[in-house]
Amino acid sequence: MRVFLMRVADLLIRCLENEGVQYVFGLPGEETLDINDALRQSDIQFVSVRHEQGAAFMADAYGRLTGKAGVCLATLGPGATNLITGIADANLDRAPLVAITGQADLRRVHQDFHQYIDINSVFRPFTKWTARISSPEPVPEVVRKAFKLAEAEPPGATHIELPENVAAMPIAEGYPELPLPHTPQSSRESAIAPQELLQQAAEIIEQAQSPIILVGNGVIRARASVAVQQLAETLNVPVVNTFMAKGALSLQHPNSLYTIGLQARDHVACGMDGSDVVVAIGYDYVEYGPEYWNRDRVKTIIHIGATPAEVDRNYVPAVEIVGNVERIVSRLAGMVFQPKDFKRYKELQDRILHEYLLTKDDISYPIKPQKALYELRQALAPEDIAISDVGANKVWVARMFPAYRPNTVLISNGFAAMGFALPAAIAAKLVHPERNIVAVCGDGGFMMNVQELETAVRLKLAIVIIVFDDNGYGLIRWKQQNKFGAATGVDFQNPNFVALAHSFGAEGFRLERTEDFPDLLRKAMQCDRPVVIDCPIDYGENLRLTERLQDLSCPIV
Repeated sequence: MRVFLMRVADLLIRCLENEGVQYVFGLPGEETLDINDALRQSDIQFVSVRHEQGAAFMADAYGRLTGKAGVCLATLGPGATNLITGIADANLDRAPLVAITGQADLRRVHQDFHQYIDINSVFRPFTKWTARISSPEPVPEVVRKAFKLAEAEPPGATHIELPENVAAMPIAEGYPELPLPHTPQSSRESAIAPQELLQQAAEIIEQAQSPIILVGNGVIRARASVAVQQLAETLNVPVVNTFMAKGALSLQHPNSLYTIGLQARDHVACGMDGSDVVVAIGYDYVEYGPEYWNRDRVKTIIHIGATPAEVDRNYVPAVEIVGNVERIVSRLAGMVFQPKDFKRYKELQDRILHEYLLTKDDISYPIKPQKALYELRQALAPEDIAISDVGANKVWVARMFPAYRPNTVLISNGFAAMGFALPAAIAAKLVHPERNIVAVCGDGGFMMNVQELETAVRLKLAIVIIVFDDNGYGLIRWKQQNKFGAATGVDFQNPNFVALAHSFGAEGFRLERTEDFPDLLRKAMQCDRPVVIDCPIDYGENLRLTERLQDLSCPIV
């Protein structure tokens, strides 16, 4: 007599437990009945959301904050396709994510069956790897491979499809052993950069007149911030970070030259213009292409990353060192001994700081975005987390919101998907319940996943959502006005955000006077439930910023 121990769905969940999964974000469906039943009997918490896109964004943010793959679950057809935006976001934002979807009974997939589409083919362009489980035997290997690839550099999304009839299959005694989730260090992780490459890089830096360090999100993933700081201090050179690398070097550090990423020429781009050697560490083209900072292709580039440099005519490294980023940078810092003259960058630093402080005492209403972000920074501790949605608010958060520690300012800037911030804030609070978590949204982005406010209320998560309210798609209006002198198709009417928050069971406030904002923030952060702050915003500052940048003069070139 054969003894049946479990279903394939049970084995799948055993494999997730083996990977250390804490949460599965998703929606239950008919084709995932057995998976959800197996989760019911697991210590893994199933976080039921209100739209699959929100589940994928939550898994995305979880992966980015922890370095371990976040997991999302959906049924077949429309449930699976609703995951796509969040999956693509994780893939281009380099966040590890494993998506699991149900599928119809394999005996029917040759037909035009109800809700059936070839999800593996649909997901292939958005993931690093996708696979269908067609029988019980490969389940442990498929799951281990999905997590291994998702977490390997550069991290991204993988996908597993489990048809409903396979999920329900019984497994007899003697099912395959679960592969260990933590394999020995790969050669890439343990490799030491060749001495000759490090020596070449050190010589180039020593001979440079104005070297600069360009830091990407790969530094945060590699936990190499301390090594980068050591290199910057040894050389006494400026450090510029991309949007997704905010906090890799504290903005309070004297060598920080702040954030680069605007397509328009900004103060920080001016600093890049004045450099002759760029030490690019953990840099990723997906955020900010080299054509913006090396148009004339005259800069000498040193590439340090976990993966080789992308092929690009504006990015041809003189030295390319691939391996463990933290170790490489630490070794390089011990090989360069000639500090540079930072004084030429001081005026540029002062200009950036002046702009940051320019509106701190401004009480005009509606509130200016710079003022709102200044007050938010004062209200948050260094370890608290601010999450930006995508839109005009993202430009202001990237430029004007200081980050003091890695992974304390999250910005989607690879895929740059609107609707990211609220679901990401939910995941961030689950990962860091002891910290204040604030989502900064435009009204357009907030309304794209507003339904997840119910998820936050149900989970009793004390997060704060600040909605920059201008009744329109502010970033597109800004670009249209710059290009055509007029805007079209960007205006809409908002609901009463305070009443909307109350209808979900959250708290809601509306900013009526700019001078009340600090007190309103403190009040919101003391609440024991989600809070929405309706914040009428003066996006006239967008065009004023354009005018200032057009008149920008660079003091160092």
